Amino acid sequence: MAFLDCAIRAGKEAGMAEDGPGQDPADEDARIASLQQRIARAERQEQVRTGQTDPKADENTRLGNRVLAELIGGLAGGALVGWFLDEMFGKFGHPTSPWLLLVFLFMGIIVAFRNIIRISTKRPKE
Repeated sequence: MAFLDCAIRAGKEAGMAEDGPGQDPADEDARIASLQQRIARAERQEQVRTGQTDPKADENTRLGNRVLAELIGGLAGGALVGWFLDEMFGKFGHPTSPWLLLVFLFMGIIVAFRNIIRISTKRPKE
């Protein structure tokens, strides 16, 4: 017990508070803030290094890829169906070339733009 009393008196003489750790809280907060900034920076660098990105950016990339696929799919699908029907009607003695190709190509474009407009007007998830 005498040792404890001696240590308390020595602490008081050195300017230490009885209930505090003896450190300035302002300096401690600055060090903690600095450490948190360095940790956040290191985590961002690690995400870039491992290929992990922001989920919102991934969602926007998926949306852009879907719009591109709709546009290409509408054009290619319409052209393919139109060409196929032109070829089939041509073999049976009813030459329609290139009219069915053009009609179905424009129908594919219309469907693609309708789908793109539908995608772009959808409400985002919250």
